[in-house]
Amino acid sequence: MNDRQQPYDPYAAQEQQLIGYDAYGRPVYGQVPAQSAAQAQAPQQYEQTYEQQYGYDYQGYDQQQPAADPGYGYGYEGQQAQQAQQWIPQQMAPEPQAAEPAPAPEPAPRQAAQVPEPRRAADAGPDGDYRTEQFAFIDQPDEESEDVIDWLAFTESRTERREEARRRSRNRVVALIVVLALFVVGGLGYLWYAGKLPFLDGPGSKKGAAAAGGAQKRDMIVVHLHNTKKGGTSTALLVDNVTTKQGATVLLPNTLTVPRQDGTGLALGKAVEEGGIGTSESLDTVLGTDIGGTWRLDTPFLERLVELVGGIDVDTDAAVPADDKAKTPAVAQGKKQHLSGAMAVAYATYRAQGEPEAKQLQRTGGVLYAVLRKIPGDPKAAAVTVESMGQILDPALNAQTLGAMLSRIGEHAKVGDYRTELLAVKADGSLTDEANKTVVKETLGGNFTAAQSAASPRVGLRDATGDDKTQVTAKAALLNGGYTFVDGGKADKTQAASQITYQDDAQRERAVEVAKTLGLAETAVKKGENAVNADVVVTLGKDYKPS
Repeated sequence: MNDRQQPYDPYAAQEQQLIGYDAYGRPVYGQVPAQSAAQAQAPQQYEQTYEQQYGYDYQGYDQQQPAADPGYGYGYEGQQAQQAQQWIPQQMAPEPQAAEPAPAPEPAPRQAAQVPEPRRAADAGPDGDYRTEQFAFIDQPDEESEDVIDWLAFTESRTERREEARRRSRNRVVALIVVLALFVVGGLGYLWYAGKLPFLDGPGSKKGAAAAGGAQKRDMIVVHLHNTKKGGTSTALLVDNVTTKQGATVLLPNTLTVPRQDGTGLALGKAVEEGGIGTSESLDTVLGTDIGGTWRLDTPFLERLVELVGGIDVDTDAAVPADDKAKTPAVAQGKKQHLSGAMAVAYATYRAQGEPEAKQLQRTGGVLYAVLRKIPGDPKAAAVTVESMGQILDPALNAQTLGAMLSRIGEHAKVGDYRTELLAVKADGSLTDEANKTVVKETLGGNFTAAQSAASPRVGLRDATGDDKTQVTAKAALLNGGYTFVDGGKADKTQAASQITYQDDAQRERAVEVAKTLGLAETAVKKGENAVNADVVVTLGKDYKPS
């Protein structure tokens, strides 16, 4: 037997080494060079290191392998199998590099974690090992936990929806209560304003209106527009109600009768064309007002004023044809027509053939309202605009005063607290009863108390006899008695008995004196509401006999 085939030969491991297997699985050996002492000890060191890491020796592992077939124990193939089993670890060992220090003492083996017996018995598999499905929760989601999360989310969202529904219901209830409260307050406010509450008198009631009228302060000027091309004049009052912060334009027909200084009557248009001297005082006598100044506005200056404010927008009620001779441009009819200075003058003075004077006055009022809306709100800036325009001709009304007045009224016009009204007069030039009750008293604040500071009391005369001569005689008697005459025109119908009325108890003595002047009995004197703004009003009946 060859010594190399003996597994116990000490030199066999140094001369040959298993280098592989043939096609039939038999080991194949080859010659190896001589190894150093350190290399010779590598298998032993590897076995020690392996034993320290895994806790058992290689010999124990080798003993667990199945024993070779006894029939081949001493044969050639049996010896080769034994040698292969002995040299298998040498194939896995890393190639030694250098001499290493002696290994550290073997650490004490770590004890496995103790598991309680009930859990060990329940979790262990048939061979005593743990089953992998015990740790399924690490890799696989738990369907039951997802169901719980979904249910919590559903419950939470449903709760939020309920809370949101309750919140919306509360908001609706609160909004309904607020609306009802506003409705009730608005209704009560309207009833109070109209004076329909039994325990309160609002400004809309007769008592409230009378009280408000007595306490209100008004500033006003009279404007005379002169048409320098075609002739004619138009007159209006600009009113600034300081108390109520409202403005108004009151259009005065040219047929309105105003008294002269000698007591005779004259049409307003005629008085303005004659120069307008004393016209404001005459209007105060007729209307019971206190006019602060007179503004003469010729058409060229109106044209310049409109140009200074950048043009105006007016709702025109008629189309104005162009006039080549007068160099008047055409004006279209419609809403918010933009007018230049020349167009504004043409529209303000236009009066079609056969039209009443009231139509032309309404157009003048529309132009004045549009100009006021363009006047600067700053009084100083408005004064500069007036100075640039020129022509005032009233010593009592300079550019600063007029500019401040126009700026205040213009602010009312810009916010809509403004109205334009026409003073209605009868055919004889006297005021109608409706004009006295609405325009004169409510808008102008005119009443008999406004003229109490005059040197002589004002006496209004209305003829109900049907005889013009009788009225002339009575007028002369009053003027000779030192009274200020106020023409009341003719009554709508005749009456048999004469009547003398007064509104204030302090005026009773004057009313009795007027009766004596006219030769009427004292029984004709009564207290009542006067339609004409005067201290005392005389209505002549057929019982009046001229002296």
